[in-house]
Amino acid sequence: MQANVKWVEGDTFIGKSDSGHNVVFDTGSDGAAPSPMEMVLMSVGCCSSVDVVSILKKSRQDVTAARVELSSERAETAPRVFKKINLHFVVTGNDVSEKHVERAVKLSAEKYCSVALMLEASVEITHSFEVLAA
Repeated sequence: MQANVKWVEGDTFIGKSDSGHNVVFDTGSDGAAPSPMEMVLMSVGCCSSVDVVSILKKSRQDVTAARVELSSERAETAPRVFKKINLHFVVTGNDVSEKHVERAVKLSAEKYCSVALMLEASVEITHSFEVLAA
């Protein structure tokens, strides 16, 4: 996998993946786009969400919506790395089993989410979930 990042102006950069997708980053206070650390946080959420939804679908759970609420703590001094990240999954559906959601979250955390597995060597990653009726 390869990518490149090009400075546009001010604190704005554009990353381009090998597959041709562009992502805008903003490293300053103008807030034109997410910062690199916000992208990392959202990436772990997306990676794990893909797993959870896929596992629930394979388990024939009638999921109508899913989101992950991400919270984090960062070091107070440079480098301001993540110290803790919590992924709280909110799964909505018809008769969705809490047992199945718990299993899906656990499998993502322990086996499938490459972003979380990569980060867990230096970040305390926790997971929680709730199931809502559609």
